Amino acid sequence: MDQRTTTIECDSCGANNRVPLSRLKDRPKCGKCGARLPLGGGPITVTDANFDETISTSPVPVIVDFWAPWCGPCRMIGPTLEKLAGQMPHDVLIAKLNVDENPGVASRFQVRSIPMLLGFVEGEAVDTQIGALPPSALEGWVRRVIDKGRMIAD
Repeated sequence: MDQRTTTIECDSCGANNRVPLSRLKDRPKCGKCGARLPLGGGPITVTDANFDETISTSPVPVIVDFWAPWCGPCRMIGPTLEKLAGQMPHDVLIAKLNVDENPGVASRFQVRSIPMLLGFVEGEAVDTQIGALPPSALEGWVRRVIDKGRMIAD
């Protein structure tokens, strides 16, 4: 039996909730106030070591930003992704993968140009965006990935 857990802070009452990774897809509620826990948000850092587990256990769509610190366009879209993660913590998880430090995943998804965004739903890649977008267009793309997640869930 899988006993690995994660701790999620309730955005309603601030209580910390320990949740087994195997239960994330059940959309857990806060043990103190009963509010639905924010299962998305971010941005979080993913690596070659935790990428597959993060993508496969997420109950919400995941947007992975393949980036590098030396990339100007990557730094341009970063604040917008952070803002979207904060605005939609129940709808999407924003993850960042540094391609210089994590060549395994970058190679697996044939990342040749950055920034590259991949949208995942239930562990499967459903959409790709290569290059920087203006904030409104980036938000529209993220919302389309979320909508694809809703269509798959229905």
